[in-house]
Parts: sequence; C-alpha cells; structure tokens
Amino acid sequence: MSRRLRALILLVFVASCGSRDYSAPRNLDNACSVVDQRPKYLSAMRKAERKWGIPIAVQMATIYQESKFIGNARTPHKYALGIIPMGRQSSAYGYSQALDATWDEYRDQQSNGRAKRDDIDDATDFMGWYMHESNRRLGIAKTDARNQYLAYHEGRTGYSRESYNAKPWLIRVAGDVGSRAVSYDVQLRSCGRA
Repeated sequence: MSRRLRALILLVFVASCGSRDYSAPRNLDNACSVVDQRPKYLSAMRKAERKWGIPIAVQMATIYQESKFIGNARTPHKYALGIIPMGRQSSAYGYSQALDATWDEYRDQQSNGRAKRDDIDDATDFMGWYMHESNRRLGIAKTDARNQYLAYHEGRTGYSRESYNAKPWLIRVAGDVGSRAVSYDVQLRSCGRA
C-alpha cells in the first residue's frame, strides 16, 4: 500500500472519529418527527424518565427552549462598544444549556466525572436530576413543565425568591414551555411513543 493511500485512510479515520452531528432535527414542532429522526433522543429521555420520574414531554419542551436540540449550543458573545468581543453571556452549553457550576455539582453528586453536556444521554440525565431536586426541595410537580422551567432558568434560590416575577418575558417563555410539553405529550401518545 502506498504512503499516500495509507495517509488518506488515516486522515479519513481520524476525521470520522472526531466529527459529531450536533445539528437540530427537522420539524421541531412535531415530537414524533423528532424522535423518528433521532431515536437516541427518545432512548435517553426514557432512561431519565425511569430514573428521575420527569416525563419525556417535559424534557423535550425544556430542551427545545434551551437549545432547539442543538447539541453544542452556546450563548451569544458579549461585545463592548458593540464591536469588541468580551466572551460569552454565560457558561451555558449543550442540549440542556447547563452552566459550568451546576454541571460540576451534578457530576460530583452523580459520581460521573466523564459526563458531557453535548451528549444527549448525559444532558437528559442532568435535566432529570435537576428537576427531581426541584421537586424534592421546592415541591414543584415533575409534570409541571412551566414551574420546572422557571426553577431551571432562575435556579432554585431564584425560584424561591420569585425572581421571575420581575421578568415578564420569562413568564411568557415558561408558559410556552408548558404549552409545548402538553402538545408534545399528545403527539407522543398519538404515535405510540409516550
């Protein structure tokens, strides 16, 4: 085998190992379409539902709002004077848009130092853990997508202080998450995936 051919094979192998598809599925308004395109999503959400009790539709609606199912989603950059890049708006990353500190807390508590925010299994497990803790500490029902989202966005301390009341846009978004969870649930039941 020639050197060029070996080099080409090695290059193709290395490129295929490093590339992951983080793009969003098509037709995000249809839960059945999403899970048909990405069966791994449904498998991951079912695992999280069994482990933490958070319904698949609640997980899906939250992921939709946080990252639109884009695995390597990041917050936008901040700019000084409108042109000088000053870093990102927050450390939120991945499907769940988990912040660095919260992600580290999850990894420590779950003894899962290898968990990655851009892995759907880890991201849904994180969401399940977070929402389970919100249920345990704050009494938010696991099926209550609206209030689970408010606690997810504001943090549990912010939620208990009702910091969201000063953010009408967030209350609207949380209502959208609640409505989307209901729609996703109906859709998943209609296609036999609930």
